[in-house]
Amino acid sequence: MSNKKKILISVAVLFCSILTQAQESTILKKKSSKDPIFSNATYVGDDQIYKSNPLKEDEFYSPILQGCYPDPAITRKGDDYYMVCSSFAMFPGVPIFHSKDLVNWTDLGGVLDKVSEFNPHDTGISAGVYAPGITYNPHNDTFYMIVTAFTGGLGNIIVKTKDPKKGWGSPIKLAFNGIDPSIFFDDNGKGYVVHNDAPDKGKELYNGHRVIKVWEYDLEKDQVIPGTDKIIVDGGVDLSKKPIWIEAPHLYKKDNHYYLMCAEGGTGGNHSEVVFISDSPKGPFKPASNNPILTQRYFPQNRPNKVDWAGHADLVLGPDNKYYGVFLGIRPNEKDRVNAGRETFMLPVDWSGTFPVFENGLVPMGPKLKMPNGVVNKTGKDGFFPNGNFTFTENFTSQKLDYRWIGLRGPREHFISIVKKGLQITPFAVNIKELKPTSTLFYRQQHNTFSFTTTLEYKPESEKDLAGIVCLQNESYNYVFGITKKGKDTYILLERTEKGQSEIVSSAKIEMKGAIRLQVKATGDNYQFSYALNGADFENLGNPVSGDILSTNVAGGFTGALVGLYATSSNNSHPK
Repeated sequence: MSNKKKILISVAVLFCSILTQAQESTILKKKSSKDPIFSNATYVGDDQIYKSNPLKEDEFYSPILQGCYPDPAITRKGDDYYMVCSSFAMFPGVPIFHSKDLVNWTDLGGVLDKVSEFNPHDTGISAGVYAPGITYNPHNDTFYMIVTAFTGGLGNIIVKTKDPKKGWGSPIKLAFNGIDPSIFFDDNGKGYVVHNDAPDKGKELYNGHRVIKVWEYDLEKDQVIPGTDKIIVDGGVDLSKKPIWIEAPHLYKKDNHYYLMCAEGGTGGNHSEVVFISDSPKGPFKPASNNPILTQRYFPQNRPNKVDWAGHADLVLGPDNKYYGVFLGIRPNEKDRVNAGRETFMLPVDWSGTFPVFENGLVPMGPKLKMPNGVVNKTGKDGFFPNGNFTFTENFTSQKLDYRWIGLRGPREHFISIVKKGLQITPFAVNIKELKPTSTLFYRQQHNTFSFTTTLEYKPESEKDLAGIVCLQNESYNYVFGITKKGKDTYILLERTEKGQSEIVSSAKIEMKGAIRLQVKATGDNYQFSYALNGADFENLGNPVSGDILSTNVAGGFTGALVGLYATSSNNSHPK
């Protein structure tokens, strides 16, 4: 091909790219003075367990990340700790946090923050991306984040950076199947990837039979080395007992031994953490005699302040030269339903013997831990992530929104604008029940007892227009509480969607002369929706409704409930 042709092709491609970007920009930025404006939002967490267990000066709360922050992985460089979690179809992908002491964490946003590189636009909320690993390699002073992406044909990918605070490189697609990858660097600088996979073809013995594989990793090419893969765990600790879902593997080296720690039993009531030992990263691996080293499955279901489903862990050496483990767990409500989702917990780990053991990881877990010596608890202050009971108030005055506000299946920046009066949402012609990016600014439910209140300025022009609050477990299970039009009248309505089927629970004609305040207040399983036309006196819209559809028990999936500021120009919820 001649240089002239190459130049013409390049110009044409560039022109098409510019045209496409211009078209997208027109679609995304087409604001109207009639778009809804949310002038503030306040989330208040008020769980009884924190009132009954106030902190002493040397204590902090676990979970350290409340709400849907599951599948934690952690690494350390010097006195800097970085932790990542699953995000599924939420955007940006793979939340990342930084700490100097394992107690006080700063939210750094998401690792996969470019929609051109990670685009879960057409996936269910429990797809997208999950079970990340993060590892610092001292041999080349580089951080690696490795994860499985269930969108856009990505599969297993890895991204790198010298400084997680300054962003990450583009995803590199890796040539292996399976899920839950993590990467390990040996003392000699050699790299290895371990992950969950299906047994070899024809060798699956039962439903849930999985294996752990290891590959050698080429640091120059950033690829696993073909032909180096090897099964190092078949089934789990004891194949004769038909263990299920061995997954979330992590490799460690201590005292010239290699340790492989995995989750086993599935990410529900039988979840646990198990550990194996070897003289080589490629095995053979022998299980510890005292497995599991972490689980909550042995205790009465009706125990008070229950923490359950503990597992999917990672280990790190703490600032006090003692090991700590982060892992997922759940705190169900009084109906034993999981609305807040899988959260990130922490426990100290005793590794004075051959095998690591989670301290108090085999007894019913309490809400408090002793801080490492010399640490001061600043959670919820000075920009550190809060835990326990707290109030989060957002007045939408800063162009840089708190990272706790997220999009679903696409960036929040595609539909929000900070204007003089607050947050303006440009509605998509997309309903909350569709498998598409929605114009909804979401916040994770982080307590079983909470309230979420917002002030809305809005005049819907037609029945297709709606704005308000949505409480969502997924696209087929949610509540919509919003303002819309019927004929010439303005209505407020509450719609319940279960199994994709919607019904109007309550509705009322209202006279809106100014802003309206909307509130959802949950006390365990009871969710009460109310509104105030005068800014102060809240009126209930109907009776409390059940939060059952906002639980994973009823709705399924791997996420926790989200509460969001929602607007659509494709409303199909019509008042009675």
